[in-house]
Amino acid sequence: MTISIIGAGPGGLTCARILQKHGIPVTVYDRDPHPQARNQGGTLDLHADDGQLALREAGLLAEFFALARPEGQEMRKLDPLGRLLEHHVPAEGEMFKPEIDRGQLRGLLLDSLEPGTVHWGRTLDRAEAPGRLRFTDGTIVETDLVIGADGAWSRVRPAVSAAVPEYAGITFLEAWFDDVENAHPELAELVGQGSAMAADGDRCLFAQRNSGDHIRVYIIQRLPADWIGSSSEIRSRLLDAFSGWSPSMLRMITDNDGPYVDRPLYVLPVPHTWEHTPWVTLLGDAAHLMPPLGVGVNLAMLDACDLALALAGSASIGEAVRAYEATMVPRSTKIARQLENGAAGLLDLD
Repeated sequence: MTISIIGAGPGGLTCARILQKHGIPVTVYDRDPHPQARNQGGTLDLHADDGQLALREAGLLAEFFALARPEGQEMRKLDPLGRLLEHHVPAEGEMFKPEIDRGQLRGLLLDSLEPGTVHWGRTLDRAEAPGRLRFTDGTIVETDLVIGADGAWSRVRPAVSAAVPEYAGITFLEAWFDDVENAHPELAELVGQGSAMAADGDRCLFAQRNSGDHIRVYIIQRLPADWIGSSSEIRSRLLDAFSGWSPSMLRMITDNDGPYVDRPLYVLPVPHTWEHTPWVTLLGDAAHLMPPLGVGVNLAMLDACDLALALAGSASIGEAVRAYEATMVPRSTKIARQLENGAAGLLDLD
């Protein structure tokens, strides 16, 4: 069989790795011109009951633990004045959900693949029956199975579903802080080795320690998706919105290095289902886009593991796809229903 994966994120790469472990050829296509073309984002926690299960099946769990930061499981809950309300410090040896930078995880997975597996600079235009990939450069690839691992705005999804992501009403504005122990020692002390967050019912600041002495802060508010527009007064608008918060907390807004990055949250309808189509399927955000509450990458990797194992153990591609979707769709629907209003819940930590 010929298998084509669209998207070289954690889900797509995990699927490719496990397929290759079972001797199944696979090609991954990604629109990035090369692996370092863009920043992969902040840190994430891989759970023992999903993301780590996939890495174990991929034969990469030991390598993951060598890179992961168990101290990143520390969590501080603060009030708007910066006073500590709750504090979780991971126990010695606790490895249920250690943190790893997204870029490090992607590098780990990429390095595990056979040379030439990922074809960079290939942007998909559309997937057509019965397994034809049309790329924006005019090339066409014929394949037995198309796996859409291409995220929220998947180009594969329209082959099976008319669903499109909907704005969740919550926006994350990302701010970066570099060399924090020297350049931002007060923030480093406030956040600790893991994450720290504070909310007042209408807005939230969520800070995450990354490797390499970096911290990312997400400024979370309930606003229209286009709230920034062409405004050059973002900082003053933020300070107005967070008036009454302490100066130590406002450093997360005012002292960042470089520009803000706007990340409005989108979700897919729940449940998101489609008619079984033997030549195409979806995994991760392409299949079940949810609020970013610690499950996205974990579910994508578990999807990838389940799909790869189904392909390795079934008599036909259609049988494998049907078996995979019979597991993935109910699981993702259950979790998506639990998280439907989860992003808004970040604004009120009581």
